[in-house]
Amino acid sequence: MRFGPVPLHDATGAILAHSVDLDGKRLRKGVTLEAGHIAALRDAGHETVIVARLDATDVHENDAAAALAAALVPDPAAAGLRLTAPFTGRVNIIATGPGVALLDHAALTALNTVDPMITLATVPPFHQMAAGGMVATVKIIAYGVARAALDRACALGAAGGQGAIRLAQPHLRTATLIITAIPGGLGSAEEQAPDVGPDKGRAAIEARLCALNMTLSPVVTVPHRTADLAAAIAQAGGDLVLILTGSATSDMDDVGPAALRQAGGQVERFGMPVDPGNLLFLGTQAGRPVIGLPGCARSPALNGADWVLSRIACGLRVTGADIAAMGIGGLLKEIPSRPMPRAGRGT
Repeated sequence: MRFGPVPLHDATGAILAHSVDLDGKRLRKGVTLEAGHIAALRDAGHETVIVARLDATDVHENDAAAALAAALVPDPAAAGLRLTAPFTGRVNIIATGPGVALLDHAALTALNTVDPMITLATVPPFHQMAAGGMVATVKIIAYGVARAALDRACALGAAGGQGAIRLAQPHLRTATLIITAIPGGLGSAEEQAPDVGPDKGRAAIEARLCALNMTLSPVVTVPHRTADLAAAIAQAGGDLVLILTGSATSDMDDVGPAALRQAGGQVERFGMPVDPGNLLFLGTQAGRPVIGLPGCARSPALNGADWVLSRIACGLRVTGADIAAMGIGGLLKEIPSRPMPRAGRGT
């Protein structure tokens, strides 16, 4: 691509690089200059104009953006995505429903090294999306790009034909929430947040499920005892079992994890390096996932349990190693209602 000022008589068919004011009317950048444009520029007193001229081996920005987006998402409907029409060298990749963004990190990083004029920006891996949310945006910075570079970028974005961007859509449909109750009220300062009572906590959890197209079955409340909780787990009917204990789970042998094992289940992981959300445990029972929620799940604010819940709801297996990896970037925003903030009281 050739870029720079040219005499008006050489500008026909070139792309206007910068918007020009023509006696109150604006000739916008990006337009392909035609005879009428040239006449208007001349009448306004211009003798030269700054343009971009594509070579035979270049691809126009809109065509390039559309081609790259199509390589990244070859089957939008199957991927749970849609592609916008190209404009100013940009195509946005939009979620058509809720889900979790699945990104081929290596392929997308390599794509962004092909040519500085070819760019792709995405949400973080496994980011929870809602319908209409932007998962990624393709942007061709210049007015055109070399076809050879575009072809290399498209090959990387295609990721062997399956596409490097897709949306894991909700797989589970129902969840059972089991709450344990301690006589006399909540059992730890972590759960005594002034604005997060039992009803608000239940509503916050239900809202999370609704955002993933899941339904909360009738909530089960049992005493904070291992045997009672184990029986409730065994009898739960949901595709997913959520446990919210009246006192924070403090050990692998505490009531929550012990009850899961007593119900014939397994504990995959206790504790996570995400704050808020440290006191989560994860396991399975009768072939279905079980999440022991941290106390901060009573608040609608983002916490580590959201990252685990969204993946599991979308049919993705979450291992102990996956949870360990969440620590990088796992220092989340402090919850205002938290009774024991990180910095401590009065500091």
